[in-house]
Amino acid sequence: MKRARKAGSGLERSEPRALVEWCSGQARSHDAAPVRGLIIAEPYIGWILAGKKIWELRGRKTNIRGPIALIAKGTGTVVGTCEFVDVLGPLSVAELRDNAARLNKRREEITGPHYYGDHTYAWVLTRARRLPVPVPYNHPVGAIIWVKLESAVVSQLRWKSSAPR
Repeated sequence: MKRARKAGSGLERSEPRALVEWCSGQARSHDAAPVRGLIIAEPYIGWILAGKKIWELRGRKTNIRGPIALIAKGTGTVVGTCEFVDVLGPLSVAELRDNAARLNKRREEITGPHYYGDHTYAWVLTRARRLPVPVPYNHPVGAIIWVKLESAVVSQLRWKSSAPR
C-alpha cells in the first residue's frame, strides 16, 4: 500500500505511481478502451464523474488497474470512464476522517465503524469523465461489483473516448 503520511495526522495524500506518471505526461493507458466496468450507485457515481469524489470505498482489495468503465447501478449503461490507479487500506475511521474530502464528505459526517469495518479500502480513481451518450451493455446474472464488457461495448467506448471533446 502506498501512503504518504504527515506526522501524527494519518493518511494525508496518495501518490500512486500511475498518478504521478499521468501528471507528468508519461502515462497513456487511459487512451485504451476499458474492458471492465465498475458498478456504482447514485449519488456516488455522479460525484465521481463531477470530480467531487476520487475514492470509492470497498470491502476488499483488487489487482485491477488502468482504464475502467463506470456503470450506473440499475441502468444497464456505461455512463463514464476513469483510470483506476491504486488501492489504499485497510483504513481506520481516523484515516477516513482525515480524507473526507476525497469521499465528497465533511469530516464530521464520518462516524464510528461503518462502511466495511476493519476491511475498508479506498479504490483510487482519476481522470473520470462522463460519456456524451451512455452505452448500453448486457448485465451478467450475479454481477455486483465488476462486469467484463463485451467486445462490442469496448469498441463503442474506444470510439467515444477518441472522439473530440
